[in-house]
Amino acid sequence: MRSHLLNNTTAEHYRRTVTAGVERVAATIAAADRPFSGVGVGGLSPAVDAIDLDRPLGDASAALDELGEVYLRDAVHFHHPRYLGHLHCPAVIPAVLGEAVLSAVNSSLDTWDRSTGGTLIERRLIDWTAGRLGLGPAADGVFTSDGTQSDLQALLLAREEAGARAGTGTGHLGRLRVLVSECGRAGVQKSVRLLGLGPDAVVPLPVDRAGRMQTVALARALERCADQGTVPMAVVATAGTADFGSLDPLPEIAALCEQFSVWMHVDASYGCGLLASRERRGLLEGIERADSVTVDFHKAFFQPVSCSAVLVRDRATLRHVTYRPDHPVRTEHPARAEGPDRRRAAEERVPDQAAKSLQSTRRFDALKLWMTLRVMGADGIGALFDEVCDRAAEGWRLLDADPRFEVAVRPQLSTLVFRYVPARVTAPAGIDRANLYARKALFASGEAVVAGTKVGSRQYLKVTLLNPGTSVEDLAAVLDLLAGHAEKYLGDSLVRAC
Repeated sequence: MRSHLLNNTTAEHYRRTVTAGVERVAATIAAADRPFSGVGVGGLSPAVDAIDLDRPLGDASAALDELGEVYLRDAVHFHHPRYLGHLHCPAVIPAVLGEAVLSAVNSSLDTWDRSTGGTLIERRLIDWTAGRLGLGPAADGVFTSDGTQSDLQALLLAREEAGARAGTGTGHLGRLRVLVSECGRAGVQKSVRLLGLGPDAVVPLPVDRAGRMQTVALARALERCADQGTVPMAVVATAGTADFGSLDPLPEIAALCEQFSVWMHVDASYGCGLLASRERRGLLEGIERADSVTVDFHKAFFQPVSCSAVLVRDRATLRHVTYRPDHPVRTEHPARAEGPDRRRAAEERVPDQAAKSLQSTRRFDALKLWMTLRVMGADGIGALFDEVCDRAAEGWRLLDADPRFEVAVRPQLSTLVFRYVPARVTAPAGIDRANLYARKALFASGEAVVAGTKVGSRQYLKVTLLNPGTSVEDLAAVLDLLAGHAEKYLGDSLVRAC
């Protein structure tokens, strides 16, 4: 069994095995003529359940053959131009190369002595990102697994800062409030529960027709907190909502947060692509005034999952995630040293990433972004993001001119929200069911993938453009497919009603 361990004696075996896997994946991607095979859970479950995990195949080639049957053949191909479903981008090749390197070397970034170069690269990228955000010289941060973890860490810092300012300890968590728009990330609710706050802690705020937080409503909510004796712990602004790609009015929100002395967190999981854009960077004006920011490089920087980060304007606030035992602990790891050892490490400027993170063992995900910047540069990433935003603008014009569809909002980023509306008079509930059916039927066919959402109580379709390879012709073809499925549903319904 030692022959399967990667070391100096098995390097050639590693090269042959991984090359075979890469060739298998490359062949699958090259042959994919649609984003999905159409095979659902029911069709795939028997094959997966039939595999006896206690009887290994003993051969990587045989395992790859099996994997082709239970995974690769029916995988959703996010790189396909007609995958338009969710905030999931195709990955650029330099980042995939970085993924291969970091997986093989298997560095862990919880202590600098496990990967000095990796630690320094991550810190350099945090500084670079903070510079792009304009957070100032005291900024810092750390890479995370995803936007939800980034938001959780940011809100933890906000909770501790609010408690320190207002004198509210853990016994008064029920007084804390988090203000977020109705279109904000659903993960905020989860984070609030994990942080032990009360059931009324999240205060949803109304949005305008474009899905942006109404600052008048925010001002009133902050005033109500003062009147009711509750403590506004944080305002969560969104730079690129999941449903509409909307950007909240950051300068106005920042002014209110400063006026009421409230932590401002910006969830820029989607909108962070603007940081590299030459054409649209101005849309993020005001983000430099945030106390914390979430960025998801695996959403808008064309990185493989996972690659995210949380940034703070004041590095001192990261002390809230640092555990300090009451008594000094002897350890062989300088980054974990306490008491005199930790002070000596600080004096010697030893990098201490573990003190900034909710995680201990962490992958070197920063390497993917590093390789991308070193090969393509920020302008290359920004050009790709501008392309998908331009394509969304073209898609909006296409939809706006098509009498079969009704468009909800004009896109700010690369998301289109619309619905099929039949020419004949049809009950609203029937239109909802037709759009829902069209989305599911399209997915089952495997010809394209789109998502769905609700505008008010009505069912809409959602296209998220994150693939520069998606053409206007692709969009037009997908719209025809959706209309065809919806018309078929309504026609069948009419026949059944008669």
